[in-house]
Amino acid sequence: MSERELPLDGVRVLDIATFLAGPFCGTLLGEFGAEVIKVEQPRGGDPIRKFGTVTESGDALLWLSEGRNKKSMTLDLRKPEGADLLRRLVAKSDVLIENFRTGTLEKWGIGWEALREFNPALVMLRITGFGQTGPKARDPGFARIAHAFGGLSYLAGEPGGGPLMPGSTTLGDYLSGTYGALGVLMALRVAERTGTGQYVDIGLYEPVFRFLDEMASVYAYNGYVRERMGADTVNAVPHSHYPTRDGKWVAIACTNDRMFARLATAMQRPELADPDDLGTITAREARRPEVNGMVREWTSALTQAEVLERCRAEEVPSGPIHNVADIFEEPQYRARENLLEVAHELIGRVTVPGVMPKLSETPGRLDHLGPGLGAHTAEILRDLLGVSEAEQAALRGQGVI
Repeated sequence: MSERELPLDGVRVLDIATFLAGPFCGTLLGEFGAEVIKVEQPRGGDPIRKFGTVTESGDALLWLSEGRNKKSMTLDLRKPEGADLLRRLVAKSDVLIENFRTGTLEKWGIGWEALREFNPALVMLRITGFGQTGPKARDPGFARIAHAFGGLSYLAGEPGGGPLMPGSTTLGDYLSGTYGALGVLMALRVAERTGTGQYVDIGLYEPVFRFLDEMASVYAYNGYVRERMGADTVNAVPHSHYPTRDGKWVAIACTNDRMFARLATAMQRPELADPDDLGTITAREARRPEVNGMVREWTSALTQAEVLERCRAEEVPSGPIHNVADIFEEPQYRARENLLEVAHELIGRVTVPGVMPKLSETPGRLDHLGPGLGAHTAEILRDLLGVSEAEQAALRGQGVI
């Protein structure tokens, strides 16, 4: 474990969010030095603890990974005593993360206006399905709904087929948590400069929509509605997935005419790049099925390794299409520490995604996996709020902790 100072040392974060979007922001902040206190309901905790593959520890692998570096305390925020303890914690913290449905915390007396009275410099991240404002502000939302509402799901699938799930049902959660961390860091900078906090408001669908390149601008400009294109993409051909002789796949991305000329050379058909043939994007767009067919015929006669080697020799952007087993065998992942093995006292070693981005002087770190429910409750109440053992026992008897 590195003893070097981390970028967020001294920052205390209260993570009262559930499942993934808000908590992932806390995970990112914790990897770079923030003290993250995960506040969970006394009975069951965050639902992510039981989501997916549950281990012998009683917690799911997703929790062990995304609960990394956090302290866990239990607190029933719906009870007056629990809400009061949260206010006291807020007074000693810098950031609060929540992703309850809009209006929920206000109903419990711990919304933004109430909490800022206890800490005027507080930064509060609020992630909901559709944001704090607008006609859908109080509607529930999950990442699948965000993918659909944000325009991504419509694009996923084969031409003429129905919309498909774009790879991962949690993509919108991770995107929102990442944007949340960015918003928190900017708001913290303002708070440090002025002493005034603010809240960061994100609807789950908004990062999804923001990632869809020129789609909105093109529609506003000429009314073009992008449709499903399978593995292909707009504005570039060939730019798709192609099978190989050994039953594998490669991704090839020729985003301009120069790259296509390199691919034509790799295919030993340099004449294809002639401006009077397929040397211009306009010509390739007009003959998209033919172009893809030529590339597919070429890759299908070679192994994946042979295709990639020929593309590499001509500097054609290409790569293998990995499944997770391939990823574990890929040297690049090991070299970059994209996979980390971390010890767990009950189940041995657990492999989780590594820490990123990589900072040259103050890199983040993974100290421990997600803790057991309430593992740090007594410590936090005693050391941070001065709650005696007798008071803790009373709170436990009332079901507050």
